Amino acid sequence: MPTPPDQRDQRRQLSAFLRSRRERLTPDEVGLPQTGRRRTPGLRREELALLAGISATWYTYLEQGRDIRASEQLLNALAAALRLDRHERDHLLQLAGHAPAAEVEEREPLTVEAGAVPLLLQPHPAYIIGGNYDVLSHNRAADELFPKLITEADRPDNFVRWVFLEPVSREVLLDWEPEARGLLARLRPLAARHSGDPRYTRLIEELNDGSPEVREWWPQYEVQARHSGRKRLRHPQRGVVDYVYTAFHLAEQPEQTLVVYFDSTELPDGARP
Repeated sequence: MPTPPDQRDQRRQLSAFLRSRRERLTPDEVGLPQTGRRRTPGLRREELALLAGISATWYTYLEQGRDIRASEQLLNALAAALRLDRHERDHLLQLAGHAPAAEVEEREPLTVEAGAVPLLLQPHPAYIIGGNYDVLSHNRAADELFPKLITEADRPDNFVRWVFLEPVSREVLLDWEPEARGLLARLRPLAARHSGDPRYTRLIEELNDGSPEVREWWPQYEVQARHSGRKRLRHPQRGVVDYVYTAFHLAEQPEQTLVVYFDSTELPDGARP
């Protein structure tokens, strides 16, 4: 019986992820001796298999995307040998079929109560994003801080699309490249979790079509989780502002995230980063 396209794509993603993580390690980092000049970066497949305590042939088949089933115990050993962090390990398990597949929805629901929260946080910029970074709710301050993020188009507004495809984002985000790379790394595990959802596949196709940076960075397979932090942003009236931002996952919809920005100079002394 032919393999379904979704499974073939997931195996290709697993292959690319393993290869990218193997190639970023060096023998020195894992305590292996150097054995002459290497044609390719990183560890050899045989070296990684030795560290993980698995068969080199079996690992080669896995990285080649062959139709084999790996136990969770074996994948955890491989994650330890690759020195994956928690989010990368979870992503590896997801790609290898050890996490429940998400149900595909035509539209992402947002309760009226949750949608009202950004409005209550005015004048602090605030918005709620879905798993694929569609902007589900926002306030006026967010509209001002991120020009052209909110449009009158038929399709949902999307923060990742704005960062990579809207030129004004490079004026607003003073540290555009690290911000954009991190955003793409946070989209990666969510896209894998929803590999059958056309909202994600369409977004990734559009980003690859319109952004040379995405075409370069997406194959590098960086993975991050959503988090709080700080950003230097250019406000249209106030100029450059050092913002701190925090992210809250909604209880009923954990992939939906409320993001709130505060001017770092306006925080109480004990709360400043």
